[in-house]
Amino acid sequence: MSAPTTTPARTPARTVLRAQGLTRVFGTGAGEVHALTDASLEVATGELLVVRGPSGSGKTTLLNLLGGLDRPTAGTVWLGDAELTALGERDVLAARRDRIGYVFQSFGLVPVLSAAENVEVPLRLRRTAPAERARRVADALDAVGLGGHARQRPYELSGGQQQRVGIARALVAEPEVLLADEPTGQLDSGTAAVVMDLLARVVHERGVAAVVSTHDPELMARADRVLELRDGTVVDRGNG
Repeated sequence: MSAPTTTPARTPARTVLRAQGLTRVFGTGAGEVHALTDASLEVATGELLVVRGPSGSGKTTLLNLLGGLDRPTAGTVWLGDAELTALGERDVLAARRDRIGYVFQSFGLVPVLSAAENVEVPLRLRRTAPAERARRVADALDAVGLGGHARQRPYELSGGQQQRVGIARALVAEPEVLLADEPTGQLDSGTAAVVMDLLARVVHERGVAAVVSTHDPELMARADRVLELRDGTVVDRGNG
């Protein structure tokens, strides 16, 4: 009699990214602009949090603060057990390099580099050994369905393919957190759905904590949770 099969226990989710009371005020010639006011959130491993809201609602400001690209006027950001907002610039740079992956609306690829060379950039910054770089780049391109396009340059790829290269680049260093700012903003609806399905799959399979901003209501179905911003303020924390 064969032994009964058992399902491996799933690793419990843990909070990876946490923000409390984030506020960002910009000074202008016309006075102060409150881009974000008292925003708080938590994101766990394997969770896709979608931040929605119209243009100018504070989505990009929030992601810049979460990723250490900007400093808040008030509030704190925690990356695991490290208070990102309390670190010096060198330590923030190290955290961004080693623990956070970014996907940009404009793709952000280097035009003169091939798809593989673009994906390789984060590993070069980390001084990963050449053989390990090659293996991880190949794996990352395979994961986004572009294994056969490694030598092509961005201008030889469609918009959706370029964004998938951007996703591979964000994931190749195996970050704990993935931040994507309007990743489908320049794509048609069909290609956008493919890219969002890909993001959701890799987040859940790899246990990444992801925050993705969008103004497209049709992308909400891919979210585990949705946070809505309006005029720089969190107005809804409903489920996706």
